[in-house]
Amino acid sequence: MEELLDTLRPSKQAKKVSRYVLRHSSEPADAKTRFLQVSCIEKRGTLGGTCLNVGCIPSKSLLNNTALYHQILHDTKHRGIEVGDVKLNLATLMKAKETSVTSLTKGVEYLFKKNNVEYIKGTGSFVDEHTVAVSLNDGGETSVKGKNIIIATGSEATPFPGLTIDEKKVITSTGAIALQEIPKKMVVIGGGIIGLEMGSVWSRLGTEVTVVEFLGQIGGPGMDAEVSKSIQKILAKQGVKFKLNTKVTKGDGDGEGVKINVEAAKGGKEELLDADVVLVAIGRKPYTEGLGFEKIGLEADERGRLIIDQEYRTKLPHIRVIGDCTFGPMLAHKAEEEGIAAIEFITKGYGHVNYGAIPSVMYTHPEVAWVGQNEQELKKDGMFCHMKKIRVVRRLTYSRGEIQNRHIPIHGKFKSKDKS
Repeated sequence: MEELLDTLRPSKQAKKVSRYVLRHSSEPADAKTRFLQVSCIEKRGTLGGTCLNVGCIPSKSLLNNTALYHQILHDTKHRGIEVGDVKLNLATLMKAKETSVTSLTKGVEYLFKKNNVEYIKGTGSFVDEHTVAVSLNDGGETSVKGKNIIIATGSEATPFPGLTIDEKKVITSTGAIALQEIPKKMVVIGGGIIGLEMGSVWSRLGTEVTVVEFLGQIGGPGMDAEVSKSIQKILAKQGVKFKLNTKVTKGDGDGEGVKINVEAAKGGKEELLDADVVLVAIGRKPYTEGLGFEKIGLEADERGRLIIDQEYRTKLPHIRVIGDCTFGPMLAHKAEEEGIAAIEFITKGYGHVNYGAIPSVMYTHPEVAWVGQNEQELKKDGMFCHMKKIRVVRRLTYSRGEIQNRHIPIHGKFKSKDKS
């Protein structure tokens, strides 16, 4: 990030400057160029977007610390380590998470100051194609004019029809990292990365977690099918329950707890699930509320994604869009690369992001990672792939500890014309 912001330092010798407006961005946007005057409009009041504030960073803090707690409880005696009365202080656990978040967000703010990036705390809305009005968080209004404007407003959790999100009983990932009590029962709607990570956190702390997934596998459609089956077995041994090929038909959160009605995805007998907390993790959608992009003729598709060309330009070529509010996977590192490419297009006329090499990682225990197409996707595209399996036996060392006597398939998939 420091390298990024060094490139944004305005030149004292430049007579003309371009102002880049990043309106309350929910993912980091890099810009590698010089001689620019830069403004960042952010409504949250802290920098770093979803990732640093309520996404990647706080969730990984909880995942790391709950894994440590779980290991102390269940994986020390056979190692010759006898532990006495182990207690969990949830408030301190949450405080440790907030300390990590604050350290990083303040660090980004320091880099803004160091590199003369104007940081405007407020909500931006287009007045015209070059002017953004800002309703300031502290009251009052201001406006910013930009020769070039980058929209990086990110995304928000997709709600589930019929369930009102209150972040207490019916929660998104934002509420899942901030619960004040350990629920006895939690139902997770959606067996993708977010649902499995947050489900793992609370399962380790003693919650009975049931994951309801419409598809026939967990981890999302990008995860290899065999890897998905393997990690499901491991998570099941850790105590997480699964209901695959199952759809939620309705939910009721008006009572003391939450009641969820489910049935087979293809139809069948309805079942009622009771929970203290329901985590809605069915995906995310672009966040453009209040942006006013319609006023200046910008367009969005049926899923709310702002429409751009291969150089991230909208219908107005000086306005570009990156990250979750446009096409592609909703990942912070993907948005960052798009930020670099967008600035390169502006200043150099060329830029590039390799969308075939964007990694995905699920920080369960063990962790699961993949990059590129999986076996099923290659076969669907009519491409031959040679698959190599490597069995990791007896011992596999992780940064958080060791997993013994476990066979974990690791897949290498290669495109090849040689079928011999």
